[in-house]
Amino acid sequence: MAGRPRTAHVTQRPDGTWQAKYEDGARAIAVTATQAEADRRAAEAVRNAGGGEVVRHRRDGTIGDKRTIKPGNDPFPPKG
Repeated sequence: MAGRPRTAHVTQRPDGTWQAKYEDGARAIAVTATQAEADRRAAEAVRNAGGGEVVRHRRDGTIGDKRTIKPGNDPFPPKG
Protein backbone atom coordinates (compact mmCIF):
# COMPACT_ATOMS: atom_id res chain seq x y z
CA MET A 1 0.00 0.00 0.00
CA ALA A 2 2.87 2.32 -0.64
CA GLY A 3 1.89 5.85 -1.55
CA ARG A 4 -1.09 6.10 0.81
CA PRO A 5 -0.19 7.47 4.26
CA ARG A 6 -1.03 5.05 7.05
CA THR A 7 -1.85 5.82 10.66
CA ALA A 8 -1.03 3.40 13.45
CA HIS A 9 -2.20 3.73 17.04
CA VAL A 10 -0.34 2.42 20.10
CA THR A 11 -2.82 1.58 22.86
CA GLN A 12 -2.95 -0.45 26.05
CA ARG A 13 -5.12 -3.56 25.98
CA PRO A 14 -7.38 -4.63 28.87
CA ASP A 15 -4.86 -7.32 29.89
CA GLY A 16 -2.12 -4.68 30.36
CA THR A 17 -0.15 -5.44 27.21
CA TRP A 18 0.37 -2.81 24.49
CA GLN A 19 -0.69 -3.08 20.86
CA ALA A 20 0.18 -1.34 17.63
CA LYS A 21 -2.75 -1.28 15.23
CA TYR A 22 -3.54 0.46 11.95
CA GLU A 23 -6.42 2.90 12.20
CA ASP A 24 -8.53 0.87 9.77
CA GLY A 25 -7.16 -2.54 10.80
CA ALA A 26 -9.08 -5.42 12.30
CA ARG A 27 -5.98 -7.07 13.80
CA ALA A 28 -3.03 -5.71 15.74
CA ILE A 29 0.30 -5.22 13.96
CA ALA A 30 2.03 -6.28 17.17
CA VAL A 31 1.21 -7.03 20.81
CA THR A 32 4.08 -6.36 23.23
CA ALA A 33 4.80 -6.11 26.93
CA THR A 34 5.90 -2.46 26.76
CA GLN A 35 4.62 0.72 25.17
CA ALA A 36 8.09 1.52 23.82
CA GLU A 37 8.30 -1.77 21.94
CA ALA A 38 4.78 -1.37 20.50
CA ASP A 39 5.73 2.16 19.40
CA ARG A 40 8.90 0.89 17.70
CA ARG A 41 6.98 -1.84 15.87
CA ALA A 42 4.26 0.62 14.78
CA ALA A 43 6.88 3.02 13.38
CA GLU A 44 8.59 0.19 11.52
CA ALA A 45 5.29 -0.99 9.98
CA VAL A 46 4.27 2.54 8.94
CA ARG A 47 7.72 3.19 7.44
CA ASN A 48 7.52 -0.05 5.44
CA ALA A 49 3.99 0.83 4.28
CA GLY A 50 5.20 4.09 2.74
CA GLY A 51 5.06 6.52 5.64
CA GLY A 52 2.35 8.09 7.74
CA GLU A 53 1.73 8.79 11.42
CA VAL A 54 2.12 6.96 14.71
CA VAL A 55 -0.29 8.07 17.44
CA ARG A 56 0.73 7.02 20.94
CA HIS A 57 -2.01 6.88 23.58
CA ARG A 58 -1.63 7.14 27.35
CA ARG A 59 -2.89 4.44 29.71
CA ASP A 60 -6.23 6.27 30.03
CA GLY A 61 -6.72 6.24 26.24
CA THR A 62 -6.08 9.93 25.59
CA ILE A 63 -3.58 10.89 22.90
CA GLY A 64 -0.07 11.33 24.29
CA ASP A 65 1.73 12.35 21.13
CA LYS A 66 1.79 12.02 17.35
CA ARG A 67 4.74 11.76 15.03
CA THR A 68 5.19 11.57 11.31
CA ILE A 69 7.17 8.68 9.86
CA LYS A 70 8.94 9.11 6.54
CA PRO A 71 8.81 6.38 3.91
CA GLY A 72 11.39 3.63 4.36
CA ASN A 73 11.78 2.99 0.66
CA ASP A 74 10.99 6.18 -1.22
CA PRO A 75 10.58 5.35 -4.95
CA PHE A 76 11.27 9.02 -5.84
CA PRO A 77 14.03 10.28 -3.52
CA PRO A 78 15.00 13.96 -3.85
CA LYS A 79 18.03 14.74 -6.00
CA GLY A 80 21.07 16.38 -4.49
